[in-house]
Amino acid sequence: MPSIAKFLITLLILGGIGYGGMFALANFVKPEPKEVTIRIPVKDLRP
Repeated sequence: MPSIAKFLITLLILGGIGYGGMFALANFVKPEPKEVTIRIPVKDLRP
């Protein structure tokens, strides 16, 4: 039975670390918008 408790505690700790990492990335990392230009050939514009 103690091995099951160790396993569950390990899973909870790893899940907490993963959740904390996702929370930190979502709240502290801000994406920087940039302009994107895509060239479309003229032959693709004509029916």
